[in-house]
Amino acid sequence: MTAAVLILLAMVAVIAALNPGREGFAWFMALRRPAWLTFERLIPAVWAAIYACFYASALLSWNAVPARGPAMAAYLVLLVLVQSYTWLICRTRSLRNGTVVGFAGWVWGVALAVAMAPHSRPAWLLLVPFLLWSPVGTFITWRMEGLNRNPGRGAQAGASGTKR
Repeated sequence: MTAAVLILLAMVAVIAALNPGREGFAWFMALRRPAWLTFERLIPAVWAAIYACFYASALLSWNAVPARGPAMAAYLVLLVLVQSYTWLICRTRSLRNGTVVGFAGWVWGVALAVAMAPHSRPAWLLLVPFLLWSPVGTFITWRMEGLNRNPGRGAQAGASGTKR
């Protein structure tokens, strides 16, 4: 019971701390998206499911891994990388930063899954949805970079861009 509450509280704290402000998120939502991105309205549900898998995976690892502290720290790093994606994009107004942190999160997720595999098959399998979705999200962000360039400043701006 204690592990379940601690993991949940840690997740809620990270999500709350790395949530972009209203203005930054409005800027992000105003960026142009690829025309083929017809499933964008489903993305929050995808992430909700992935976060539920993170939670379950961390909880299973808590019970299976002898070195609990380092394992939980690794899950915390993954959560910070994943949650900082939109926060960092909105804060810096740079999609490139999102692409980089998205890729870094995926690499960290692969390493975490490999590290958990010998201890708990269900724990590492619960990381698979993230490992499958993360490259899709990173690719979308990378494509958005090209659609939202501001040649005058040499960086991604897009504040005046439309969604499609």
